[in-house]
Amino acid sequence: MNDSKIVVDCVLLADDPTTFVTREVFSVQVEIGGIPNDRHYGILRPADSRQNIYPRGTMIANRRQISIVSREECARIAGLMGLPVIKPEWLGANLMVSGLESLTELAAGTRLLFPDGTGLICEGENLPCVGPGKVIESMHDQPGLHRKFVAAAKKSRGIVCSVEREGRINKGDTVRVI
Repeated sequence: MNDSKIVVDCVLLADDPTTFVTREVFSVQVEIGGIPNDRHYGILRPADSRQNIYPRGTMIANRRQISIVSREECARIAGLMGLPVIKPEWLGANLMVSGLESLTELAAGTRLLFPDGTGLICEGENLPCVGPGKVIESMHDQPGLHRKFVAAAKKSRGIVCSVEREGRINKGDTVRVI
């Protein structure tokens, strides 16, 4: 995996509290709690339907601080949905990388290292849900399109990460996968 050339194509931020949709920026500073001012920032977060072993709202470790998708998997989802493109901001992604055909298949515990030493830990697959499907549907003005997203994005939706080492992530950075 160290020989792969993985590049950060987009850096994005979810700083509008009314939506999970992100906007592109050139770089972000990451802290142990994630990306400051991003909707997923924090060391703790309330449990939701993904952690049904805890009562909803129970404060648990935030393992969803940063969301990463790949250009290749976004193209695959778009193709399965019959669309020309799926943009990372529609998925609420913080980073879009290229050069890794199967980003979503990275094992939990895999490290992503950036040029300045910033380190992220893969916490696992970002399971597809209907929210991004509704955004995609609104962007393409095709009623019912949201229903196709969950099936099309299965095993291609990207990963969620937590921060292991603080630093800066920039558009154009090369990522080492360990």
